[in-house]
Amino acid sequence: MEWLRSCTAWVKRAWSTPGHERNTALLVGKSALAATLAWWIAYDLLNAASPAFAPFSAVLIMNATVYKSVWQALRYTAAVTVGVAVQAAIGFLAGPDLFAFVLVAVIALCIGRWPALGEQRSQVATAAFFAFSTYATATTTADKVNQLGQIILLVLIGCGLGVLVNLCVAPPLRYRSAEHGLQVLAGRIETLLDDMADGLGTGEVDSDRAAKWRRAGERAQHAVGQARAGLDTAESSLPLNPRRFLPAHRGYLGFDRYRQSVDALERAVYQLGSLTRSLGRWREAEDTYTYSPALKAYADFAASLRDIAHVIAELDSDALAEQAQEMCRLATIAHEALQKVLGAARDNELPLSDASRPYGVLVVEATRLMEEFQNTCDALKDTAAES
Repeated sequence: MEWLRSCTAWVKRAWSTPGHERNTALLVGKSALAATLAWWIAYDLLNAASPAFAPFSAVLIMNATVYKSVWQALRYTAAVTVGVAVQAAIGFLAGPDLFAFVLVAVIALCIGRWPALGEQRSQVATAAFFAFSTYATATTTADKVNQLGQIILLVLIGCGLGVLVNLCVAPPLRYRSAEHGLQVLAGRIETLLDDMADGLGTGEVDSDRAAKWRRAGERAQHAVGQARAGLDTAESSLPLNPRRFLPAHRGYLGFDRYRQSVDALERAVYQLGSLTRSLGRWREAEDTYTYSPALKAYADFAASLRDIAHVIAELDSDALAEQAQEMCRLATIAHEALQKVLGAARDNELPLSDASRPYGVLVVEATRLMEEFQNTCDALKDTAAES
């Protein structure tokens, strides 16, 4: 009965809170509604010979956003029209024999390489093959023309209903996707900085721990891609969406500041990657310089950046003003911690120009990290001011 408990928990999450489960349930429900309406029109009202084209088209173009649904509908309709046109031209010239099918297949597959059709490129050949089958079974010329035209009509009906249902039934606004992407990315950075602060503070910077930091940095880099994908989804959910004009959503008409934040955090991830690679080359026996005070200062600096990342990891647009104020306060603390890092390096006369030791990288990357975290704080502060 484990599967039943899992299903029940999934349904509860979909019902109670916004998120992936609810989005999935809405998409399934709207797809089923559009497909049902398309089948009813094609089968019961039009008595079409191939009514499945309509519900298939409705489901195929149903997307996470209205804008993407419209775009996919246009591309799919174009692909089907081209495929049917290819079959019609070859069929009426050469007839429904094997040689004609070879010509249809070659031409349709070549046109299917056209980048302008995007994800729907393969539908050129699919439509051409279905059209060939329909053409071959028709008995008269008028019937052949009628059947081929009916395929395009059914596709138009299915695409139109798919777009209409997506537009009228809870049209998705995915602005939370932008927040979620930032949250995940900041959470990965927070985890890395937390472990770095602990390791640098205790002096446990061996090869195993440095390797662990590199792996954490790679996971953070992967989260950058997820954050950008979330931003793209959020931005594409705005065009053609009537819900964006409602008072509750008017503060989400642009995501430039969120993109600036992702850009800054991406650069921070790169700086952290450079830092972890340098620490991976740490000499196990280092007794030439007194480096403990500098590492302790750097541990405090990493901890101050971790606190900023923690606030971003809990980003909430409804409390963004308060969170932005808290980030600015923490950024001031981080600036003070950075000055202590620079002071410790100077007081202990560490060889910052020696490439065989990580001190120079520590200081340089500390400055760059502070700049990127400050940029992130400023971008989110501006976002809060504009909301």
